[in-house]
Amino acid sequence: MAGEMTNPNSIEVKNLTKKFRVYSDKGRTLKEKMLFWRRNAYENRVVLDDISFNIKRGEAVGLIGHNGCGKSTTLKLLTRIMYPTSGTVSVNGKVSALIELGAGFHPDMSGRENIYINASIFGLSKKEIDKKLDDIIAFSELSEFIDNPVRTYSSGMYMRLAFAVAINVEAEILFIDEILAVGDVAFQEKCFNKLVEIRDAGTTIVIVSHSLGQIEKICSRSIWLDGGKIRMDGNPKEVHEQYLAYMQNR
Repeated sequence: MAGEMTNPNSIEVKNLTKKFRVYSDKGRTLKEKMLFWRRNAYENRVVLDDISFNIKRGEAVGLIGHNGCGKSTTLKLLTRIMYPTSGTVSVNGKVSALIELGAGFHPDMSGRENIYINASIFGLSKKEIDKKLDDIIAFSELSEFIDNPVRTYSSGMYMRLAFAVAINVEAEILFIDEILAVGDVAFQEKCFNKLVEIRDAGTTIVIVSHSLGQIEKICSRSIWLDGGKIRMDGNPKEVHEQYLAYMQNR
């Protein structure tokens, strides 16, 4: 415990590699599999190739890069949704995550019931959720729909509820994957302001986004992933300038 307190890093990634097996064509039936056995051949696709980085406590960092560069895979490895092929990931602190819209929500249960389910996944007790319930509902602006089944919610309403839970569980580390692309402009602005507030209070934030403007508003650092490697790591404006120039030439 003492080691954790003196460690200035929330996240430490060392020599991280992630490979996926990609099958050319598995075939659907046993007969097809026997006749076309070569279809079971696969290649190991390297999505992340021996990357290392540290993120300090209270730092807000953006992960950028074109589709397929490994941003979302990195986030899933940090949240332990998946595990590395090799290398290590160390995350020190209570985690909250907005990785997939509506993940952890039960469609037939009400918004209120889903708050309890979702917050308990993040480690809150019923008593703690009771205390925070009004704040979560107020932030989501869904009070008139909160007792409706979430299957009746639009994607924007899903996002409101998921975001309201994630930022109210008092996590030390918050992971976000493109979640702010959904919803109206006024609510997005409210989310930005809340993220800045919790960042200033010392929460470590890691955001994956194609919106460089979003990252520049919240983050003090950007990590640009390209071809499974870290191509650049530093001040968001400088990194984004290089990234945009690279993408135009590409």
